[in-house]
Amino acid sequence: MAATRIWIKNPLAVFTANAQDASGGLVVEDGRIVELLGAGQQPTAPCQQTFDAREHVLLPGLINTHHHFYQTLTRAWAPVVNQPLFPWLKTLYPVWARLTPEKLALASKVALAELLLSGCSTAADHHYLFPGGLEQAIDVQVEVVRELGMRAMLTRGSMSLGEADGGLPPQHTVQSGEAILADSQRLVERYHQRGDGAQIQIALAPCSPFSVTQDIMRASAELAEQLGVRLHTHLAETLDEEDFCLRQFGLRTVDYLDSVGWLGPRTWLAHGIHFNAEEIARLGAAGTGICHCPSSNMRLASGICPSVELEAAGAPLGLGVDGSASNDASNLLLEARQALYIQRLRYGAEQITPERVLGWATRGSARLLGRDDIGELAVGKQADLALFKLDELRFSGSHDPLSALLLCGADRADRMMIAGQWRVIDGQIEGLDVAQLIADHRQAARELVNG
Repeated sequence: MAATRIWIKNPLAVFTANAQDASGGLVVEDGRIVELLGAGQQPTAPCQQTFDAREHVLLPGLINTHHHFYQTLTRAWAPVVNQPLFPWLKTLYPVWARLTPEKLALASKVALAELLLSGCSTAADHHYLFPGGLEQAIDVQVEVVRELGMRAMLTRGSMSLGEADGGLPPQHTVQSGEAILADSQRLVERYHQRGDGAQIQIALAPCSPFSVTQDIMRASAELAEQLGVRLHTHLAETLDEEDFCLRQFGLRTVDYLDSVGWLGPRTWLAHGIHFNAEEIARLGAAGTGICHCPSSNMRLASGICPSVELEAAGAPLGLGVDGSASNDASNLLLEARQALYIQRLRYGAEQITPERVLGWATRGSARLLGRDDIGELAVGKQADLALFKLDELRFSGSHDPLSALLLCGADRADRMMIAGQWRVIDGQIEGLDVAQLIADHRQAARELVNG
């Protein structure tokens, strides 16, 4: 039987994340984009379905490249509301250590549902907590991703440097190098999909310089090369981290990264704030990517990512919402708005346009994840589409629909298509009882914090 052809017809505005024209819409068949149409053009062959997008702004599905799904259970928790990164972590680690598989499943479902409703089709999660009973954490997340029909890069995080050895995490939250590497290999062999249209991918992601040993950093880089997967970690988020690296290793952060075999195109880093000019040049030359997390960086008063210099040096740049205990939301379109504004503070209004920032959230983020099949509207790309209406009071009087998404604060997609399947219709996730999910998640959050 022939695949159904769907014409997404005549959008109000469209952002393709490239120089191509899709003002007349696009045609989807068998999960891919098969035609882009200019104004007034018709599909070259009949379409069984037509979706009239005259009231919708059309974007590629947004791509979130750094998150901690489990943290939705500790949003806006009073003891850490006013703390910077290191005290914030030390206060939260004992709470997070009480995670269970059931609580992680609820936290992941909330994070992914919130992302999906914000226009996000692909999400990277950085899960590094594996206390007793939670050894199958990534397996739990795989099931939730499949249930919601999204794409995910699930990174197998790790912590192996506990307080007893000069690290930040409590001893009962760290694992041995042997356990970390064995589980990393198991997950890649079991779940990692390759090639166009992959739904589940796995990367290796030691948490940070202050929570893993040099040995696990080196061994993870070697295993990632052997298995052909990507590498991810936090780096240069705060000056405290820089001081820690100098004290513990006698190296600045990029020197440390280089010393453990991580400075290359396989790697993308979360935050990337505190680099000097020479370090930026080295990152760019190596093709190492940076995920900008503006809300978290402002919330924890960490600093501002030097985006323009990084891009000019050749480093791929994308966006991430970061963990929901430092954002405290999982909304990628609002994250793009934050990126627009904080980067304008640093570089001025002329350089940081809505189109540039939407490019970070789509094409740039796809590059961080090593993918060229998503993040753009073009023939042959996956049919991952986000459609937004501008019919609420906040948009009244706006003139440029694309700019209005960010400037007027759009925060919810009306429609989401992933791999040619509608996953959000009229602002609602297909098949998900959101009210029940909220009730269950709130109960789990109370239990986790109260111990």
